[in-house]
Amino acid sequence: MSQLHPHLEPVYADVLHRNPGEAEFHQAVFEVLESLGPVVAKRPDYVDAQILNRIVEPERQIIFRVPWIDDAGVVQINRGFRVQFNSALGPYKGGLRFHPSVYLGIIKFLGFEQIFKNSLTGLPIGGGKGGSDFDPKGKSDSEIMRFCQSFMTELRTHIGQYTDVPAGDMGVGGRELGYMFGQYKRLTNEYESGVLTGKGITWGGSQVRKEATGYGTIYFLEEVLRSRGESFEGKRVVVSGSGNVAIYAIEKVQQLGGTVIACSDSSGFVVDERGIDLELVKEIKEVRRGRMAEYVEHRPHASFTADASIWTVPCDIAVPCATQNELDEDDAATLVRNGCTVVGEGANMPATQGAARVFAASGIAFAPGKAVNAGGVATSALEMQQNASRDSWTFDHTDARLREIMQGIHDRCAETADEYGRPGDYVAGANIAGFNRVADAMLALGVI
Repeated sequence: MSQLHPHLEPVYADVLHRNPGEAEFHQAVFEVLESLGPVVAKRPDYVDAQILNRIVEPERQIIFRVPWIDDAGVVQINRGFRVQFNSALGPYKGGLRFHPSVYLGIIKFLGFEQIFKNSLTGLPIGGGKGGSDFDPKGKSDSEIMRFCQSFMTELRTHIGQYTDVPAGDMGVGGRELGYMFGQYKRLTNEYESGVLTGKGITWGGSQVRKEATGYGTIYFLEEVLRSRGESFEGKRVVVSGSGNVAIYAIEKVQQLGGTVIACSDSSGFVVDERGIDLELVKEIKEVRRGRMAEYVEHRPHASFTADASIWTVPCDIAVPCATQNELDEDDAATLVRNGCTVVGEGANMPATQGAARVFAASGIAFAPGKAVNAGGVATSALEMQQNASRDSWTFDHTDARLREIMQGIHDRCAETADEYGRPGDYVAGANIAGFNRVADAMLALGVI
């Protein structure tokens, strides 16, 4: 573990002391603080105003019980969370995750990342995150509806279009958002469409929202390649995952001339040297809700490997789009050894700190999730704009705005890295650029 600036060491020590057992949150905080040494040296006013100490403490942490009745008539109890981390730039903005792994530390890690991700978009949105340890897998639509209605019955007292605007995340798609919005409308007697984003197109949603995180990831990496005088044309690409982010990252790579040769799910990975058949993946994952092992039944020339790392597959570009800490130090060394030159995080913090150091030492262009996967929240903010103006934009117009935002994020990261003497370091550029905008707003608003 590298050394923190002397002004930052006590900040991190306090985080460890005040948040025991929250390993993912500790990791996210350290990853940001590690980049901020040059900032506190240049801006002592941030230190004097205790900006660092304040930014690592959520403004509000909400934990609540979610009771619901399953199809057998048995009462079930889950735990719900909403961490409203920082509102210096605007209303809290961040998704809801429904997954058995969810606990307070996961939500705080995601909410902390969201502060800087949202800042990098340049849009007026703060950082927050929420969710539950509820598992939608294997549940009927009726069970999911009853859970979502119970969850929203409590959550609705803490959200609003000018307060906190949740969206979807892992385990929360259009179905779940529909049930939650319906319950919100029922309880408030208001059609406040701006209270949630990721809604269906016919009831206040935005074009491109489904594609946004995957498309945005590739738009960012397109700029990374352009800065190196390259493009996706002819590149071999590995994308982990097969959920929403991975599917639309694959789609955009293919549109830009690259060949995605591998993707995965929690059971293993598929390699298809002819290029992943995206329509088949969509059929398996979006329609049948099946497993990637089914892919080889339809494409017998492809191979499926169970319970192994997808990062053993040689590629030019690696795009981890599954979950946090999926790519470790050994995986990173394998990618380097196999000739990978660009890695972009389509998920939230999928590379461990050890992996990030391997990439930095090898000269690989490594771009962090808070910059690369900001396309989802950027398009959510565009949805908020449309809701506020009672407007609806075309797919092409929204996609063009998304591409413009992602290009702006890339340039902001690259220019900030140059300004602070770290040329080509997208991690430092993203952390510093995201932090500075929030810190300046916090100074302007006083001690609150």
